[in-house]
Formats: sequence, C-alpha cells, structure tokens
Amino acid sequence: MSVEVRVPALGESVSEATIATWFKQPGDAIAVDDMLCELETDKVTVEVPSPVAGTLGEIVAAEGATVAVDALLATINEGAATAPAAKPAAAAQTAATPATASKSKDVEDAPAAKKAMAEAGLSADNVTGSGRDGRVMKEDVQSAIAAAVPAASAPATAPRAPIAADDAAREERVKMTRLRQTIARRLKDSQNTAAILTTFNEVDMTEVMALRNQYKDQFLQKHGVKLGFMSFFTKACCHALNEVPEVNAEIDGTDIVYKKFVHMGVAAGTPSGLVVPVIRDADAMSFAEIEKAIAEKGARARDGKLSMAEMQGGTFTISNGGVYGSLMSAPILNPPQSGILGMHKIQDRPVAINGQVVIRPMMYLALSYDHRIVDGKGAVTFLVRVKEALEDPRRLLMDL
Repeated sequence: MSVEVRVPALGESVSEATIATWFKQPGDAIAVDDMLCELETDKVTVEVPSPVAGTLGEIVAAEGATVAVDALLATINEGAATAPAAKPAAAAQTAATPATASKSKDVEDAPAAKKAMAEAGLSADNVTGSGRDGRVMKEDVQSAIAAAVPAASAPATAPRAPIAADDAAREERVKMTRLRQTIARRLKDSQNTAAILTTFNEVDMTEVMALRNQYKDQFLQKHGVKLGFMSFFTKACCHALNEVPEVNAEIDGTDIVYKKFVHMGVAAGTPSGLVVPVIRDADAMSFAEIEKAIAEKGARARDGKLSMAEMQGGTFTISNGGVYGSLMSAPILNPPQSGILGMHKIQDRPVAINGQVVIRPMMYLALSYDHRIVDGKGAVTFLVRVKEALEDPRRLLMDL
C-alpha cells in the first residue's frame, strides 16, 4: 500500500517552506520515524519523519523546491522490502531556467503570494515568478510592488560595483537561506520603522563574579546546571522593567501596549544565523529555572530544533556579544519590542573609586530603545537600575 508524506503544519503565520535536504532516496528502506527530509522555513528548520515502515517510492518535491503546508512530498510503499526507484523530481524538471521558462497553467502560486497580490490589486500576469516552473512567490509580489513605486519615494538599490574578470572567477555565490533572508528583512524593517536610539553605561562585575565563584559548585550540585551571568542579567532586567514599563511595551497603531509580564528573548548565534528563543514569564523564575531554560533553549537553537512557538511573544531581548569578544556595540531592536540590552566582554580596566585608581572587571552595557515611546529619562533610568543591581546583587533579593 502506498502512503503519502505531506508537509506538516509549520506554525502560526508560516504557510510554506523550502526543501533543504532529502536524507533518503527512492528505493531506500525506511523505518517508522526515520527522518525523510528537512524543511527550511523563514523561522526554523523542520524535520519530516516517516509515518510508516517500508521503502521510499517517489520523491515529488525535489531539494530547493518551495512547498505549501499539506503539499505532497513523497510516497512510501508500506511494508515492501524493495521498490523500484522512482525518477527524482529534480531529474524530471526541464532544463529551462527561471528567466526563460514559461509558467504552466497548472502551476499553483504560493498562498502567501496570492494573498499579497490580492491586497496590492495585482494579478499573476503583473508579477514575474522566480519559483519552480515560474511559480509566483511572496517576495516576487513584494518586488513587483517596489518596482511600481516612483524612484522619488523609494530609494533605489545601488547596483553592484563592477569587478575584474580574474576576481569574478575566484568568487563564490551562494543563495541566502530563508532564515538569513528573514533576519535581514526584519532587522532592516526595524531600522526603517522604529526611532532607534542607544544609550551606554558600564558595570563593575566584581560583586557578581565573587558571588558566582562562591556558590557555583553548590549551585551545580543542587540544580544540575552551571551558574552563569545570564541569570543575573535576566533578573536585573526584569527588576528594571518593573520600574520602567515602557521599555517592556510595544506600539500597536496609535496605542501603546504595556505588558504585565516579561517574556525574555535571549539572542543566540547558530550555524544558520541569529535566533531569539523566548524565556516565558522570566520575571517569575528563580536563578536556577532561568539557567536551565537558557541552557535547554540554547542547545535546541544550535541543533535547529526550536519550534515557532518558542521564538514568539518576546517582550524584551538580551544579546550577549561579549561571548565573541565584542567590547561595545549598539544592538538593533527585535520588533515589535521597544528595548534590547547588549552585553559585552568583561575586561580589566583602571577605574577611580573613592579617589583611588584600581583595576576592576568592567563591562560596557548598551540599551537600544524605540524613542517613539521610551524617553531618554526612562532609558537611562532602566540602564542605571540594571547597573545598580549587578554591582550590588543583594538588591535583587531585597527588591530594591
């Protein structure tokens, strides 16, 4: 009996994905839950397991193809020991390039593209499809809309500067992944939409480091997780957000939405790009609970196992560029959030304390905020409260 393998539900607001890798080929024996292929969306990577045991029949969607939710990926001959290898979809494709191939009447445009065309009042004839067999994608619609905007109202994209032929032969051109395209688009949208301003301060890490060194062994023994700096910063930010709630708010049209909770986004670098898993209700968690959540989500992020739900709903973000050696930076907001704290490298520096020059482990802090709803006073107050809490961690215990 032939069993169909279809694209699973990809999460809220995600309607399509790209086939990144096929792990099995037609004729391969398959056990239940063997990974058949990997789908890449604009947010996460999703693995598709086999629902039955048997042999892989036909691969309908080849690597690189864009597929919608519930689209047919492949068929499996259930229980069969062997099966004739079907011709992969990739080999069945014509040799025509997207620039010269004509779109078949049977080619279905991407659902997101249909919606975008309807909203913009465009028809498929007005849009050049870049997908398989001329399929119109959402980005094609966006390109068509942008092309229709007069040059006076939209800045033109600067053409790539010409290069020598010898240099061109030594270049490698690689298509951006959907995740990288989304990162680029969201960051640029943030700069275009929010009135981003950054304020800086520095914190003496002496007390936090001493407290951590004193209790790290007992902490690990009792809770089974290392005591790092992130739990101190998360706690300090939650404390400061309580005093300056506009940093934990967002703009919705002409309204300001104040959050009575803190869902802390923790930026994490992965081989695929930057992702921001969210620690929900971080303001109600203990140090141990925060450290466990960060460790677990960080590992899942590096393995590409985060779900969409785990990266949605954040109200504030912490980005730790210090792990890579960054001394100072101005982080970009993670929309629709109104604030992001940048941590940096801890470095011994001479500072003046009580009239004496001493060497202390110092860290620069940066708060980027949306000046549309956060005034300078609120931003500076927030950063000062974080600094005070870290330089005297007992304030966190006393709620001061």
